[in-house]
Amino acid sequence: MKKSALQKARATYQPKLPIVLTGAVKMVEGRPTESAADHQAIHDLFPNTYGMPEIRFEKNNAPVQGRPLNVGVILSGGQAPGGHNVISGLFDGIKRIHRDSRLFGFIMGPGGFVDHNYIELTAPIIDEYRNTGGFDIIGSGRTKLEKKEQFDRGLEILKELGITALVIIGGDDSNTNAAVLAEYYKSINAGVQVIGCPKTIDGDLKNDMIEASFGFDTATKVYSEVIGNIQRDCNSAKKYWHFIKLMGRSASHIALECALQTQPNICIISEEVEAKNQTLNDVVDYIAGVVAARAEEGNNFGTVLVPEGLIEFIPAMKKLIAELNDLLAATADFTQKTPAEQRAFVLSHLSAENAAIFESLPEGVARQLTLDRDPHGNVQVSLIETEKLLSEMVGKRLAQMKEEGKYVGKFAALHHFFGYEGRCADPSNFDADYCYALGFNAACLINSGVTGYLSSVRNLVKPSVQWIAGGVPITMLMNMERRNGELKPVIQKALVRLDGAPFLKYAAQRDQWAHNTCYIYPGPIQYFGPAEVCDQPTLTLRYEHTGK
Repeated sequence: MKKSALQKARATYQPKLPIVLTGAVKMVEGRPTESAADHQAIHDLFPNTYGMPEIRFEKNNAPVQGRPLNVGVILSGGQAPGGHNVISGLFDGIKRIHRDSRLFGFIMGPGGFVDHNYIELTAPIIDEYRNTGGFDIIGSGRTKLEKKEQFDRGLEILKELGITALVIIGGDDSNTNAAVLAEYYKSINAGVQVIGCPKTIDGDLKNDMIEASFGFDTATKVYSEVIGNIQRDCNSAKKYWHFIKLMGRSASHIALECALQTQPNICIISEEVEAKNQTLNDVVDYIAGVVAARAEEGNNFGTVLVPEGLIEFIPAMKKLIAELNDLLAATADFTQKTPAEQRAFVLSHLSAENAAIFESLPEGVARQLTLDRDPHGNVQVSLIETEKLLSEMVGKRLAQMKEEGKYVGKFAALHHFFGYEGRCADPSNFDADYCYALGFNAACLINSGVTGYLSSVRNLVKPSVQWIAGGVPITMLMNMERRNGELKPVIQKALVRLDGAPFLKYAAQRDQWAHNTCYIYPGPIQYFGPAEVCDQPTLTLRYEHTGK
C-alpha cells in the first residue's frame, strides 16, 4: 500500500503511556457506584453488574506476567479518530501480558460478531494501522446487540476461538450494548468478560471518571481549521454570511469547542435554547439582530455555527419530534404511503398543538422529520438542513426589518456542513496517546478479571505520563430513556452545562465576537514541533479541569 510522506512519518510515532501502565499493575477498588439516574430500574435490569466499584491501577513491583489471552474486538457505530490506536494499544497490552496472546477483530462491527465474520489481527496488520485515522482495519457497523439470540450466536464463535474477553469500542449506545452483553454473559456464567472503550466525536460520553471520549480532540481541531479558513475568506471578501452546521446530535460540545477555538460572530448552543424555552423565531431574531448590528458598521459578513441537533432542543419542536417518534414506531406501513398520504396521516394523528407546529414548518423540513429513523428509532437530524432553514428565515426577517427601516445592509448566505470530514482524520498527538492508553488499559482490565467496565484514563490536562488509569462500571453512566416508544436503559448523554466553565467562557465573550471581527485562525493539526503546538488538549477539557 502506497503511503504519503506524513503517513510514513506518523508510522514511527510511539504513543506515550501513563507511567502507571509501563510495568506491572495492581488493581485498587474504590467506592461502590450507582447509576446516573433511575437507580432501582437500572439495578433490576443489571443485578449482576450493578454497584460495582470504581477501579484505579497502581504500579506493582512484581514482574509482568500472566496467562495467554484470546481477545475479541469490535468497532461499533460511527468512526472517530484514534480507533486504530485503541486496537494497537490493546494488542500491545495483551502481548505484554503473554507473548502468545491473540487478538481477533470482528468485521464491520457487531454484525460481524453475530455472523461469525472475523480476522486474526497479527503484528504485521496492526503495524500498518498505527497512528492512522479511520476504522478500516476491520470496519464498523451499527447493528444493535440487544437480543438473546444475538448474544448466544456470538457466544458460539467466542467459544470456538477460545475468546474469553470482548472489547467493544463505541459511543453511548454501543457501550449500552456492552453493558447488556456483560450482564447476560455473567448471568449464565459464560466465562466471557466484556470491556468498553469510550468513543464519540460528539463529546457527550463522559463523567468524572471518563473525562473525554476519544476522537473529540481531533475532530474539533479539524473543524476549527476549516472554520478558520472560511473566516479568513469571509474577512477578505466581506460579503457573505456563512452558516456552518457541525456534528453533535444530542449535545453542542463540538459547536462550543469550535467557537472557543475560532471566535465566530454567532454560535448557537442547543442546551441554552432549551433552557430559555426559545422558539425557532427567537433564534432567527437573535441572528438577524446581530446581522443588522454588524451591517450598521458596514460589515455585511460573518459566521454562524449551528449544532446538528438544534431542532430537537427547541422545546416545541422537541415535543413534536417525541410524538412523531412514537407515532411512526407504531405505524408499520408508513413508508409505503406517498408523501402526500404521509403528511395527511401525520396531521390527522398528532395532537392539535403538534399538528399546528408541523403544518407551519416549511414543507421540506416537515418531510425530513418523517423520514426513516435511525437504528434507535430517532429522527436523523443530520438530514435536516438546519443551516439552510435558519439562513432562509433570517433572510425573510431582514427583509421585514428593511421595510421597517431597521436594517440597511446586504445579506447573502453560504452554507456548510462539517461532519464526515473530521471523523476519520489522522489522530492528533493527544488522541494518538489517549487512544493507545485506553486500549492498553483495557488489556489491564481484562487481566484483572473484571467485566462490564469502561476503560478509563483521566487527569488528561496533565502530560500523558501523569494520566491516571483504571475502569468505571458502565452501569454508573446509565439511566432510562424512551426509545422506539419504550423505556430502555441507555448511557445518559452528557450535555453542555450552562454553569460549566467552557460555556461561561464563551458567554462572557460572545457579545464582543458578535459585533466585532475577532476571528482566530487555528490552522491544521501539527504532529511535529513544540508541545504547546502539538500536544494541547481541547479548550473544553482545559477549562473544565483548570478553569483557565
